[in-house]
Amino acid sequence: MRWDAQRLDAAESATLPGMPTTRGLLRSVQVPEFPGVTFHEVRSKSALNEVPGPSPMPFRWTINPYRGCTHACVYCLAGDTLVLMADGGQVPIADLRVGDRIVGTEQRGSHRRYVTTEVLAHWSTAKPAHRVRLADGTEVVASGDHRFLTGRGWTHVTGATAGRGRRPHLTTDDELLGPGRSLALVGVAAAAGAGRPRRILGTRVGGGPDLRVVDVADLGVELPMFDMTTGTGDFVANGVVSHNCFARGTHQWLELDTGRDFDTQVVVKRNLVDVLRRELARPSWRREHVALGTNTDPYQRAEGRYRLMPGVIAALAGSGTPFSILTKGTLLRRDLPLLAAAARDVPIGLGVSLAIRDDELHASLEPGVPSARARLELVRAITDAGLPCGVFLAPVLPGLTDRLADLDATLAAIAQAGAGGVTVVPLHLRPGAREWFSAWLAREHPQLVPRYRQLYRRGASVAPEYRRWLAGRVAPLLAAHGLDRQAGGAARGVSPAGGIPGDEDSEFPAGSLPAAPAPVGAADPAGEGPEQLALI
Repeated sequence: MRWDAQRLDAAESATLPGMPTTRGLLRSVQVPEFPGVTFHEVRSKSALNEVPGPSPMPFRWTINPYRGCTHACVYCLAGDTLVLMADGGQVPIADLRVGDRIVGTEQRGSHRRYVTTEVLAHWSTAKPAHRVRLADGTEVVASGDHRFLTGRGWTHVTGATAGRGRRPHLTTDDELLGPGRSLALVGVAAAAGAGRPRRILGTRVGGGPDLRVVDVADLGVELPMFDMTTGTGDFVANGVVSHNCFARGTHQWLELDTGRDFDTQVVVKRNLVDVLRRELARPSWRREHVALGTNTDPYQRAEGRYRLMPGVIAALAGSGTPFSILTKGTLLRRDLPLLAAAARDVPIGLGVSLAIRDDELHASLEPGVPSARARLELVRAITDAGLPCGVFLAPVLPGLTDRLADLDATLAAIAQAGAGGVTVVPLHLRPGAREWFSAWLAREHPQLVPRYRQLYRRGASVAPEYRRWLAGRVAPLLAAHGLDRQAGGAARGVSPAGGIPGDEDSEFPAGSLPAAPAPVGAADPAGEGPEQLALI
């Protein structure tokens, strides 16, 4: 277990559900105000994490008080499910390893085609099991949250047509896509030199009546299941195209399930402030800019319980270290007096992210996240306290939030709240998020599906022509509202500060980074060479 690296005494060790004694874990707790969430309180051996180089980020160090979030996906398949390998064989998913070459699919123009991909992460968990049976006799045992590719898109094994469980799910009207049961002969064909997978690669993904769903049954038991992350976001399982989970590497490092665990298992670094003070006091520390919020939000709801940020702010300011915070969380208002005091000692930057002002659209896409109105009030509170604040208008949704009148009204409201600058960032659709968003779009705004297929035909980033169009649309609006200022160069000497988290082509807005550049070339605070994630 990676938790061993925390070197706690045996008396301080605890356990995670289903795991043996877990060294490094103080305790796991569940509290009524966070239903369904378990907090794993740990002792970290490091607080400052070095950004891997080369990186476009204008800072070298980050702090992450928490690991985990409430937005993630849960997928799983039984361990004997056969996965099509790039060499033509089939291997049970339980036996796969990171680095294995397998067959996935990729959207190319208007068609999805078979390609070679790689296993990037692999893990196991236990989930309630469901059996999906097809017309050709194929059976696949999966969790209810798992998704398969059908003629109408990515579809969950189970779901509902109304209420909280509403989502696209398999019915007997569905036809799965994939090469089908004949895949069972692939291993023999490859061994004989027939090269079936080489003929599959590059061909279009299709289906057939033999892949029609004839039954989905709840087996009534919880079984060990497996999942992985691949380079394409999918793979071929028992002859049909199967979705996989977008791995959260920080949870995987701790051997937590990177599917549901990322939703519900939040790691809390209880001794973070004490460790940070020790690192900042070392002679090797050169008081470089430290960024918070570039990985997980330091003002997520858990901060209301654990109150780590006041100590972090005091430690950074007391050591003369400039810092920045990026958040969606309105809980930052609690610490405005501390931040105002810190700003008298060191340069600081504050960034607030907001996207959707329409309440109905916000409730559909960002449930549980503070509304745009609440985050605008946060911007006003920050600037009323005499502190700098930049806003990230992200993500902009093509055809939904990019109308001229909407952008103008949003930027006017941001300007009225006192923001120093705004960066406008179009939607990114990475594996995992792409499939979920596509299903939502098909359900809620089907008329936009063809446009999105065209705009995101090259992958996660929107087409260059849209990015240019959006930049041309917002440029005069930003200038008119006095929001076209960008942050200056920071620790890496970039001017303007290019490469924001999630969009390396965009720049930090004025107010979101410390005003003055910090020195570069500092030694590693731990004195043990560079290390991006000491705990996670």
